[in-house]
Amino acid sequence: MATKPRSIFEDVNTTEKQAVTTGGIDAKGQGARRGIRAWLCVLFALVVLMIAVGGLTRLTDSGLSITEWKPVSGALPPLNAADWQVEFDKYRAFPEYQEQNKGMSLTEFQFIYWWEWGHRQLGRFVGVVWALGFVGFAVTRNIPTGWTGRLLFIGALGGLQGVIGWWMVSSGLEDGMLDVASYRLATHLGLAFVILGVIAWYILRLSRRSSDLLQARRLGNPALARWAAVLIGVTSIQILLGALVAGIDAGRAFPQWPLMADAFLPPDPLSLTPIWRNFFEDAGLVQFMHRMTGYVLFALGIFVWSRARKSANAQTRFGFNMVLAMMVLQMLLGIVTVLYSAPWHVAIVHQFGAVVLWVLVMRARFLAIYPLPQSVRGASK
Repeated sequence: MATKPRSIFEDVNTTEKQAVTTGGIDAKGQGARRGIRAWLCVLFALVVLMIAVGGLTRLTDSGLSITEWKPVSGALPPLNAADWQVEFDKYRAFPEYQEQNKGMSLTEFQFIYWWEWGHRQLGRFVGVVWALGFVGFAVTRNIPTGWTGRLLFIGALGGLQGVIGWWMVSSGLEDGMLDVASYRLATHLGLAFVILGVIAWYILRLSRRSSDLLQARRLGNPALARWAAVLIGVTSIQILLGALVAGIDAGRAFPQWPLMADAFLPPDPLSLTPIWRNFFEDAGLVQFMHRMTGYVLFALGIFVWSRARKSANAQTRFGFNMVLAMMVLQMLLGIVTVLYSAPWHVAIVHQFGAVVLWVLVMRARFLAIYPLPQSVRGASK
C-alpha cells in the first residue's frame, strides 16, 4: 500500500508531543534540603551564641572555675551547700585563686562558676542538637546525596572543639599559670570560627538547587573568588591574633592610637627569652601585631572591593560592599576598644563584629563563585 504523503506542518500540528523532563540533576537524591538548611541555621545561631558566651567567660575570668572535665556527669551543677563547698575547695587548690583571687567568697566563686558551667552546658546542647538532627535525617533517609560526610564533618569538628576546650582550660591549671595559655585560646577560638564558616558555607549551598549552582558556576568570577580566598586567609590570621590579645589582656596595655606609648613600636618588644615567647606573651608586641595585621587586612579589603566593583553581577558587587562596610565598622570598634582599655561590653561587641565580618567574607566569596541570576538591567554597563 502506498504511503500517503504528509504535510511538512503535520508533525507540529497533529503529532503527539513528547514529554520533556527537566532538572535531571535535581531529580534524585535531593533529600530534605530545606529541613537540613533550617537545622544548620539553628546550629549556626548556637555557635554564634557559643562564641559570645565564651568571650564573656574569658572577660569575666571564669574559665578556670571548673577544674575537671566530665563530659557527662559535669552537666549537673552543684545541688547543695556541700557540693558547692567541694567545688570551691578544688578551685582554691590552683594558682588563679592562690595568686589572684585569694580571699574570694563562695558567692563570688558561684558567679564565675555559673559562667563556665553555662559555657560548657551550651556546648553540650550544641552537640545534642547536631546529633538529634543528623540521626533524624539519616534514619528517614532525607540526607541529600553527597551530604552525609559533610554533616558528619560538622559533628567531628564539634567533638574536637570539646577536646581542645579542655586542653585549653588545663593549661591554666598548671603551676605558675593564672590564665589559660594564649596560643591554646587562639586554637579554641580559631576552630570555633572554622565550624561557623563551614556551617555558613553549607547553608549557602543548600539555599539553591544543585542545578542552579552548576549553571551559576559557569558565570562565576574565578579571579575574584581567589582574591576572596586570600581575604579569608588574612581575616583568619587577624582573628587568631585577636584571640592572643584577649588571652593575655593585651588590649588593655596601651590605651592610645595610632601610637603605642607615644611611639610606633611598643617599648621593649623582644625582652622575653626565648625570643619566640614575645610573639605570644608580650602584651605590647601582640597588640602591635594585631594592629598591623588590621591595617593590612583593611588595605587588602579595599583592593578586593575595587576588583569586585568590575563584576557584572549586582548582587556580587553588593556582597563585597557589605564586606568593606563591615571592615570600616570593625576597625572603628577596635580603636574604641583600645582607647577605653577593652571594657567587657565594648570588647564583646568587637568580637561579635569579627563574627559578622567572617560570615560576610565567606558569603562574598560564595557569590563570586556562584553569582545569583539577574536580569540584563541588573548587570553593570
